[in-house]
Order: sequence, then C-alpha cells, then structure tokens
Amino acid sequence: MNMSQSLPSMKSMMLGGASMAVMVLAVVSTQDLRKRPLPEVAEVLGTSSEQAAEPSKAEPTSSDDLASSTANTQRQESDLAQGNVGENRADRTLSRSRQTQSELAPAPSLQSAPQSAAGGDAGTGQHSASIRAKRLQSAPQASAGLRAPQDTSRLGDEAQADSFLLDEESSSFSGSQVEGRDRFEQIDPNPLKITSVDPVSTFSIDVDTASYSFMRSSLMNGVLPPKDAIRIEELINYFPYNYIAPETRETPFHADVAIMPTPWNAGTQIMRIGIKGYELSAAEKPRSNLVFLLDTSGSMNAPNKLPLLVNSFRMLVNTLDPDDTVSIVVYAGSAGTVLEPTPVSEKAKILASLDRLSAGGSTAGGEGIRQAYRLAEANFDKDGINRVILATDGDFNVGITNPEELKGFVERKRETGVFLSVIGFGRGNYNDALMQSLAQNGNGQAAYIDTLSEARKTLVDEASSALFPIAKDVKIQVEFNPARIAEYRLIGYETRRLARADFNNDAVDAGEIGSGHTVTALYEITPVGSDARLSDPLRYGTGTEGENLASEEVAFVKVRYKQPDEDQSELITRPVTAADEIDMSSDVAIEARFASAVAAFGQLLRGGLHTEDFSYGDVIALANSAKGEDPFGYRTGFVDLVRLAQAATAMERQRQ
Repeated sequence: MNMSQSLPSMKSMMLGGASMAVMVLAVVSTQDLRKRPLPEVAEVLGTSSEQAAEPSKAEPTSSDDLASSTANTQRQESDLAQGNVGENRADRTLSRSRQTQSELAPAPSLQSAPQSAAGGDAGTGQHSASIRAKRLQSAPQASAGLRAPQDTSRLGDEAQADSFLLDEESSSFSGSQVEGRDRFEQIDPNPLKITSVDPVSTFSIDVDTASYSFMRSSLMNGVLPPKDAIRIEELINYFPYNYIAPETRETPFHADVAIMPTPWNAGTQIMRIGIKGYELSAAEKPRSNLVFLLDTSGSMNAPNKLPLLVNSFRMLVNTLDPDDTVSIVVYAGSAGTVLEPTPVSEKAKILASLDRLSAGGSTAGGEGIRQAYRLAEANFDKDGINRVILATDGDFNVGITNPEELKGFVERKRETGVFLSVIGFGRGNYNDALMQSLAQNGNGQAAYIDTLSEARKTLVDEASSALFPIAKDVKIQVEFNPARIAEYRLIGYETRRLARADFNNDAVDAGEIGSGHTVTALYEITPVGSDARLSDPLRYGTGTEGENLASEEVAFVKVRYKQPDEDQSELITRPVTAADEIDMSSDVAIEARFASAVAAFGQLLRGGLHTEDFSYGDVIALANSAKGEDPFGYRTGFVDLVRLAQAATAMERQRQ
C-alpha cells in the first residue's frame, strides 16, 4: 500500500481517536476529573501525567469548534429523522454531541436573572449560576439514562432525596430542553355574565393541583408556562385554607361564604365560596387496595421522571398501613406485572420491586391500564379503597391510544368501584390534556410532581386527601339576585363547567373531595349601580334589575354531592347576604385575600384580561399581607414564584 492510499485510513483513525476522546469527556464530568489524582486523569484522557498537569497548554476553544459541533449535531438529527442511523447508535451519538456542545459553549448570559427586574436580591444571580452548574454537572448521567438505584433501601427518605439531588434546583431541565411537545387542552376564559339574562352558574368542583406544579416547573426552568397550562382554580386549590370543618361524616362539608372588595377593581367585589371536607381519623380510614401503574418507557429516561417517580412512591409506601396491599404494573413496549398484590407488612419486597425499575421502549399505556384494573378487581375490597395510581409523562403510543376510547374505558371501570388517580412527571413530552381527562373520568385526582418536596406534599402530607374520598360527584350552583348583582364572572373552572340542568341530574359525573380537602371558588361580582359595570343596561329592560332592593340576598348557593358508596345525591343550600361581607382585618379575610392574590397571578399569566393595571408587584404585596401561619412554607414559595415571573421580561413563553 502506498502513502497516498494510506492517508484516508490514517485520517479515519485520527478522527476515530478524536471521537473517542469526546466520548470520554461526555461520560466523565470536569468536576469529577478535578477530584482525581493526576495518573487517573491521565489514564481516563489517554495522556501522560505531565500533559494532564499542564492545562494551560491546551488550545483555547474557538467559535469554529462550537460551530462544527453544532453542525455535527444537526446532521445527526437529520440522519435520525430520515432513518439513516440505527436507533440506539443514533441516540448515543446525538447525546454525546449535545454534551460536547454544552462543554464547548460559553457560560450562559445572566442578563434576564431575577434581580435585574425584581429590584435587588443580591444572591439571585449566584443562585442561578449554581443551578446552571448543577445541570451541566448532571448532563452526562442524563445522557446515559438513569436506572433506579439498587441500594436505596438502606437509606431513609430524606437521604434518598439527597442522593438523587432531585430538589427544586437540580431536578429541572434547562428551558431549551422542555419546549415543544407538552400538550394542554385549550381553555376559553369564562365570560362576564349579565345577571338579568343568565343568573345561574353551575360547575363541578376541582381538587387537582397539577397546573400549579407545572407552572412552578416552567418558571424554575426560565420560561413562562403556556396559557392553556394555567387552570386558575388549580392554582388556588393548591393551598390549604383554614375553613371550618364539619363535625360528622354524615354532612361531609358545608359552604363557607365571604364577600370582600376586589383587589384589582375598586368597583367590584369578590365572593368566595370555601368548602372543607370532613377529616377522617386514623380509626376511620378504610383498608387500601392500591395498584401502582408505572410508565417505564423510554420517554421516562430522565432524572425528573423515573428516578423521581421511584422515590416518590417509596414515600407513599411508607405512609400506608401494614394491612394495606400494593400491586405494581409497569408498561413500556408491553405491560407486565412486577409485583402481585402484596401486604405493606412486606414493605421490603415492595421497595425492592420499585428499585429494580428501569426505562426503555415504547409506551403501551392503554394495555397497562387494562392490566392494572384487572389486578385491582381481583383483589377488590368492598369495604376498602380500591384505586389505580397512574404515574407517567402521558406519552401513550402503543395499544389503546385514542383518548376517547381510554376515557370510556376508565369511565366504565369507575362504576365497579375502582377509581383512578394520575400523577404526571417530566417536561417536553407531557400530555396534560390526557392526564386530566383520565383523572376526571376515573373519579380521581390529577397531580404533577416536579420535585421531591412536591412528592412529599402530594403523597405524604396530603395522602389522606388523595386516597380517601368523603364525597363524590360534588357540584356547585349559584343563583345571583339581579336586584343586587348586575354582572358576575366565575374565575377559573373553565374545564369543569356544567349545564344548568346537570346540577340535578345524578347521572352527570363531577369531582370528588377527599378527607380534609379544601376547595375554593371565587366570583367577581358587580353590584347594581356600580361604575365598574361593563355592559350597558337594556333600553327595554327585563324589569327585575334594581327592584326588590329590600331583599337582603345577594345570591343563593347550592351544593349537591353523593356519599362515596351511594348513587343518590344530597343537597346543601345557603343564602348569601350583606352580612357575609367580612372585616378585612379578620382571619377569614386573610384566607380570602391570599386566594385572591393567587387568582390575580393566574389571570396575569393568562394575559390579564380582567385585572386592569394590577401588577406582579401588587400580587406580591397582597400575598405577603395574607400569608397567615404558613407552617409548610407554601405561601412563601408562591411569593418567590411571583418574583420569578416579575423578573421574566426576557423570558419566552414555552411553546406547545
């Protein structure tokens, strides 16, 4: 072989060696190398100890290097899209190339950091830089795909939390990784209603909290959430409120009503309806028959998906009683039973089954649901709680994939006494629309877990609310008095609206309330004669507006519900009068003002159609004045999120 013939071969070998060096660098983080002795560093990099000891001789990274790496990634993405590269090899190559770009790229700009707009948190910039550093450190593990560790059974819950570093900072991805494929149902905001024309408002209660957690995850990732991701009632109901609880289970709740001035409009009022469910004592809690239906498909291969899921369910298992039973069904390309019904007294066996999970394959979610229901029905306890808990990013692409077919299946199964709750994980592939639909049709709650702190709130602190219903098919209907109220608007609950006739129809499904749950609904109402009225009076009026002013009733509230094991509804009613206007310094006013602050924030995130010139700064001031006791710091955390949004003048809204 002559020299000219050998040159391409030599060039190929050199390129191959360079690629191998990139692969090594993609696996071993810079932080890790700094901690190693020089001989080990030299062995990893394939250099001598002397070379490893002289980093100053390395060639500086040029813009050409970065451009070349970017071009390589684009070519590899194109090849993968066209099927020119084997799937596994393409995934590995693309992952390594993205990692190389991350290491070659200059430090990200902090010009849109919170302190620039919020006016002065000195530590915010350093905090943001710390978050970015953690994300860069963890990138190699994310590229390689995480398996649930096998030895976490030796750790306590908090130690496991630290071992995964899945807190508010390190469990998040950068904004560039989360944009694109999250799916939400389109929301048309509730219109302003003219009382003399349409005096009755009807809706199902909603105790879901997924929207709040997703909103928080978006802001922590440096993007504004999509407008349709904001369901204002879920933001409000994320927080517990200090409403008066019923004394007996026979009447599981009553309607607490308060009227106060609207913070963003001096000419209107807020009418707050609050419900607190009866809280079961430990002796009253029934046995639980739970089936964990866990998504282990390839789309769950990310730090804020399967590893976070495993640790979240470990927390839940630790709250259960010894005579409760747990089954585990997983689904990827196909569905399978990992754990047959097992009493929690054999906790080690359950935890070991969770620890063995790993992600890979497509997503046969429909078949997984079928199998989970079969297990729940085979172990059915007529005196207990029978529930399937689905944990997924919502990417169903094998088996039953038609949303209407899935909804119909879940709806039929709820009639057997097996309910379905849904917990969402991850970003960039999250099918919120499907998750909400399944939970609503399955008589369950929809939550979204983005951190271990949220996992503890949802599955430990509020486990009773999530697992033990004290009422189902709960509907609220409000009739406003046109003699007192000219206009009204329900804030939120757009996806829970019901027809007027649905209220008395027991065949129409509605939401459930769990043990100790609080539910809040806010109306913005415009009194007759207010200058804030937006609609002109009719020239040829109905004759009702402004008459009978001697009547003290502002509105009439009706709540219809069923006991968990009954099919016939019961009714609670309550008139609303001027006596329900509250002293703004009272404890009741604190709860109402905080709920109003959250409602204002949600409306601003959706565009602020009705909030006049009310600003994020006004939301912060209102929330700070109404924090109350805040034992878990949830309200303080809310204020921090508003500050992030306030500083988000340079943020892009996440694309759907």
